[in-house]
Amino acid sequence: MNTVINVKELRAGLPKVVQQVRRGVRFTVLYRSRPAFQVVPVHAPDQTPGDVKDDPLYRAKPLGRSADGRSAADHDEVLYRR
Repeated sequence: MNTVINVKELRAGLPKVVQQVRRGVRFTVLYRSRPAFQVVPVHAPDQTPGDVKDDPLYRAKPLGRSADGRSAADHDEVLYRR
C-alpha cells in the first residue's frame, strides 16, 4: 500500500508514520507539491518504481501561495481526497 503525504504531515506525524511503515505501508512524500522521496519498510521486497518523469504530478508547476484563501490542508483534501 502506498500513501501520499507532504513534508509537513511527515514532520508532524513521524511516530505514526514509523508505526505504519513497520506494518508494511509505503509513503511517497511530496515537497513543494512534487514527489521527493519514498519511505519504505527496511525488509520490503524491491519494487522498481516507474520513471518519475512519467508522473503527471512531477510535471506540474509549483502552486505557490493560494489566491483563494484556502490552506494547504484544504488543497490536499481536494487533490488527494483525504
